[in-house]
Amino acid sequence: MPKDSIKPIVLQTLDTSTIDAVAWTVVSAAGLEAPCFSLRITNTSGNVLFISFDGVNDHDVLLNNDHLDLSFQTNSRPGNQVAQLAKGTVIYVRGTPAVGNIHVSGWYHAT
Repeated sequence: MPKDSIKPIVLQTLDTSTIDAVAWTVVSAAGLEAPCFSLRITNTSGNVLFISFDGVNDHDVLLNNDHLDLSFQTNSRPGNQVAQLAKGTVIYVRGTPAVGNIHVSGWYHAT
């Protein structure tokens, strides 16, 4: 009988000295390897960064040396834990170049 398990995605890291203040920089061109129910974006740089999930619009702001935790299960239908950020979703960042990194980590259900 199959048993559900939880697995992490591979950590995605971008050097924030390579980002641009106006144009969006892709954190990982391949996008998310699996549909994530939990995602963490960590900013270890000294500058505020803007986050986008479509490369066009600002979707969130991430303060310097802070992290953003997104739990998609919170908004799922009652009793039916299906809310997940889609596989292949590309995460973009923009802001003033700085010393440090931006990291994307997450968790998904695997059978």
